[in-house]
Amino acid sequence: MPGKRKFNDKPFAYHQEIELQIDTLTNLGSGLGRVEGGWVVMVPFTLPGERVRVRVFRNHRNFSEADLVEILSPSPHRVAPRCPVYGRCGGCQYQHLSYPEQLAWKRRQVAELLEHMAGVSFPVEPVVGSPREFGYRSKITPHFNTRGGAGEPAPAIGFLRQSTRFEVVDVTRCEIATEAINERLTQVRSEALARHAAGGYERGATLLIRDAGGSVATDPHEAITETIFLPGAAEGSPLRLQFLARDFFQNNPFILPLFVDHVRGQTAAGGARFLVDAYCGSGLFALGAAGSFEAVAGVELSETSVDFAQKNAVANGIGNATFLAGKAEAVFAGLPFPPSETAVVIDPPRKGCDESFLGQLFSFSPRTVVYVSCDPATQMRDLKNFLAAGYQLKRVQPFDLFPQTRHLECVMTLSRVPAAD
Repeated sequence: MPGKRKFNDKPFAYHQEIELQIDTLTNLGSGLGRVEGGWVVMVPFTLPGERVRVRVFRNHRNFSEADLVEILSPSPHRVAPRCPVYGRCGGCQYQHLSYPEQLAWKRRQVAELLEHMAGVSFPVEPVVGSPREFGYRSKITPHFNTRGGAGEPAPAIGFLRQSTRFEVVDVTRCEIATEAINERLTQVRSEALARHAAGGYERGATLLIRDAGGSVATDPHEAITETIFLPGAAEGSPLRLQFLARDFFQNNPFILPLFVDHVRGQTAAGGARFLVDAYCGSGLFALGAAGSFEAVAGVELSETSVDFAQKNAVANGIGNATFLAGKAEAVFAGLPFPPSETAVVIDPPRKGCDESFLGQLFSFSPRTVVYVSCDPATQMRDLKNFLAAGYQLKRVQPFDLFPQTRHLECVMTLSRVPAAD
């Protein structure tokens, strides 16, 4: 059996302690400092301007990683974390940073990604903050590892430990999850531990707890309904969307009204008469914006999601929206809308858009594209392709759907540059 990889002791020995000044934050949420000679050291849970003592645990080819040992000079923006396992659990990166500063740094990081990855200097709008800084997350998936069999020690049930790939931190309460989820978490943990004690798990499991307006689901196949009160909607006529508990749906319902309204406004601002939602899921953006267009079409690879989207249109009394189970190789095939009068909203997975999809989108050549992304890095990578295809960046608006973490959603508005006569 091969032994562990030998530790690279250049430039620092294993667990060597050093002092350094933190200069900035990376888009992964770690503090970044430099020692004499310019060598970079990454340190989680530190803040710009702080003088710290750290312990090096890994040397890479051009930087080192270290754990925080002591804060010698704290930042004025440092605050006390609310969670007792913060710093061990890898779920949050910013509980030690005041919320206004979290928003400021996220805006700065989007601007830096624009410049460094897309080669674009463009004003980024102030980040729209979440109405709730804690207690906002409507879905969690705690998990555990075990060898199985009765008599095995009770496993930790929670989330991955900071800077590890397999070790789990035991979490009895998640401060960013809704109160309804935390109330159910106690029961779910007890049931899982009892089943484990009886030998009911072979390798461990991932659990699901999802909150939809205080109604909590733990069965991945259960249909649940999220209610969204959009700005400007008539009183008593909120948007109600049903989907499976396991399906993708934005996990901060408290900011969704502002988020969806912004996407609606940006798709309609260019004067388009028709809308295509190219990753429509259960119809969040398509149905949220339907009132601003003559006709709306949602396209989705998942037939189950399309079925829910169609039912959601009927349930909400929306008659100008249709939904198609599109094939990956023909997303825009058969759409009856003239491209010059069509806006397209896209909300791809974290990996961004693949070349095939972008090729189809550029061939369709819609008037406006509103690109929603949970990973600005892949979004900026794709932006280069949009610019090369003749689109112009019009607005960059980040939304903080994930307070206390490094994650955010970013909405870019692009319009097609008219061909020269």
